[in-house]
Amino acid sequence: MLYSIIIPAWNEAAFIGATLVKVKAAMKEVEEHTEHRGELLVVDNNSTDRTPEIAESMGATVVFEPVNQISRARNRGVAAASGEVLVFLDADTSCSARLLRHALDQLATGCVVGGGSVIAPDKPVSANAMRAIHLWNSIARTGRLAAGCFLFCRRDAFEAVGGFSDRVYAGEEIFLSRVLKRWGRRRNMRFEILTVDPVLTSVRKLDWYSPLQLTRQTLLLLIPGAVFSRRLCKTWYDDKEHGRSSRNRP
Repeated sequence: MLYSIIIPAWNEAAFIGATLVKVKAAMKEVEEHTEHRGELLVVDNNSTDRTPEIAESMGATVVFEPVNQISRARNRGVAAASGEVLVFLDADTSCSARLLRHALDQLATGCVVGGGSVIAPDKPVSANAMRAIHLWNSIARTGRLAAGCFLFCRRDAFEAVGGFSDRVYAGEEIFLSRVLKRWGRRRNMRFEILTVDPVLTSVRKLDWYSPLQLTRQTLLLLIPGAVFSRRLCKTWYDDKEHGRSSRNRP
């Protein structure tokens, strides 16, 4: 099975190098023990730092998406990919070889349309933050909803449902999870949330925002239509490390 790992990245110079080292190691281990073969793509979402140069120097195929929107960047990666299986990973996230292999093996059965993974923080966090993570994992398993930091699916299913919605500025993975589940259900295929090895994702936003700010932002997404507004989804497009925001970018 040929798979494509697609990593959208906007001003991720601080993270992309370490992420690619870990991803490439996982891919190598999978290749050594299975017949799965993969390619690695980084979508430069109009970065102003060295993100694309770092990714290219580490052997990733770099493609460019000028419109600063997560769903557009993910879709642009698919357009450049050649895999029959798609794996979406965030630039500040790492997955183990065990998790990657399990996801690919599940898809290879022909009984799984796609899925995600439970998540874990990349460093120690407060008790309240861990409770929030556990709550999300429970929601993900119960509702079979993939977190955006790690999502995998069949390419034919992805294309059949129209890919990620470019109408939304956040939560595009929830929209995709739902339509993939419906597509799979009609073909007796499952949408799986894996628990074999939690994907590790950055909790840097806990350093950028107070718990109250993050809670308020999350609650805003419950407002009908909020995900269609870039302004209301601003925490997904802030670049605190560089002191910039993408709200006024193309």
